[in-house]
Amino acid sequence: MMKKILLHTCCAPCSVFCVESLREESYEPVAFWYNPNIHPYQEYVARRNALMEYAPRIGMELVVKEEYGLRAFVQATVGDLRRRCNYCYAVRMEETARYAYEHGYDVFTTTLLVSPYQQHERIAETAERAAERYGVRFVYRDFRRGFWDGQAKAREEGLYMQKYCGCVFSEEERYKKQIARDLARNEKAGL
Repeated sequence: MMKKILLHTCCAPCSVFCVESLREESYEPVAFWYNPNIHPYQEYVARRNALMEYAPRIGMELVVKEEYGLRAFVQATVGDLRRRCNYCYAVRMEETARYAYEHGYDVFTTTLLVSPYQQHERIAETAERAAERYGVRFVYRDFRRGFWDGQAKAREEGLYMQKYCGCVFSEEERYKKQIARDLARNEKAGL
């Protein structure tokens, strides 16, 4: 018998391995889209829509909680951009635990645990604290072993593949080398 689990889902590609793995454990994931950290808005929409298209294809229920949180994100992180991920993890795990509690889920987890680029231990600690506050259980899984296979399957499925974590500052980091080259070129040209 399959047990329902609320699966905070950052994007469709990251969900591929997580969903397969959880189903092998007799969990039936219900995807929970809540990602007010994703910027700009076009990126937020692209990731949300990709998940909305993918979930029915694999027979996965999806709950979408809309919140494009650019202003709240910037206000909360502008004083310490190096630690912006702490806010990002906290706001999403808090809302996932709250939703789980209010809608009768005993357990939750997150697709954030699949990425080798995320602060894995910080995510788990943050989710555990949120779970305690709401009296639900956080199911920890180190999904990283399946990251590359999941990404390959996502490409095969034709899913939208994002190029950065989500916030506008991670997009800037994506272009860091290019920005430095452009600045050096302009400086050399006397611009």
